Amino acid sequence: MAPRPYWKGYLKLSLVACPVSVFTATTSSERVSFRQINRKIEALEVESNHTIDIDSFVPRAQIDERYLDSSYYIAPNDQVGREAFAVIREAMRGKDMVALGRIVLAKRERVIALQPWENGLLGTTLRYAYEVRNAAEYFDEIPATKVPKDMLQLAEHILDSKAGDFDPASFVDHYEEAVVEMLKHKQAGAPVSKQKAAQPASNVVNLMDALKRSIAAEKSTAKPAAGKKGKSKPEDLRKQPQFKFAIAGGKAKQPKTAAAPATKAKSKRKSA
Repeated sequence: MAPRPYWKGYLKLSLVACPVSVFTATTSSERVSFRQINRKIEALEVESNHTIDIDSFVPRAQIDERYLDSSYYIAPNDQVGREAFAVIREAMRGKDMVALGRIVLAKRERVIALQPWENGLLGTTLRYAYEVRNAAEYFDEIPATKVPKDMLQLAEHILDSKAGDFDPASFVDHYEEAVVEMLKHKQAGAPVSKQKAAQPASNVVNLMDALKRSIAAEKSTAKPAAGKKGKSKPEDLRKQPQFKFAIAGGKAKQPKTAAAPATKAKSKRKSA
């Protein structure tokens, strides 16, 4: 029996949607944790407390992505050690190998993978084997399904139409944007909509029809032609000063309009 899901929702590709459950791939339940109440315990130092000990070198392709944890940049401290640092870095670069070492972080010894990264090293801490759950607990009960060739071709066409380059700068936290927008409305004294977003209906019954409609939708929203400027990237809302100035009375102050000068009619006296 699989553990309880961490998240439930829908998997959606264009107009094709189906309900899914998401499970955490790692667990910390087996870790030994305690609160330090006596600082003298710091005398119990692990041997690699201030040293990154390289134990072996392995091909990068052999490291299972589920074991990757946190990343760190590593650079030499002084000019004397730069040459040795460069030798280790370039030796790994030439062999396309990753160093596996040991480092103590936050009172815990971690395995760290080191690989060349520009002029420095990128260190990525790795999870221990007991922290990664067995995928078979979640996938063994999924039956083998033979996908019809025509459906597969339609799905591949959708994938090709959405193909692009990896650009982290284009990632947008829409949830954060919605929260910021809601706070701006509250600050301005405007009513906040409580309407919930409609959940996409599962259309696995009419999958072929959904795939065809997805392709039609992609064609209607094709990328703009060359020479035309596309939609600009959204501004980072966290850099906006929208919460730095209070709004009196919950409403924005309207600018005062200068009164137009009154014109006085001048009577002309007739000369006698």
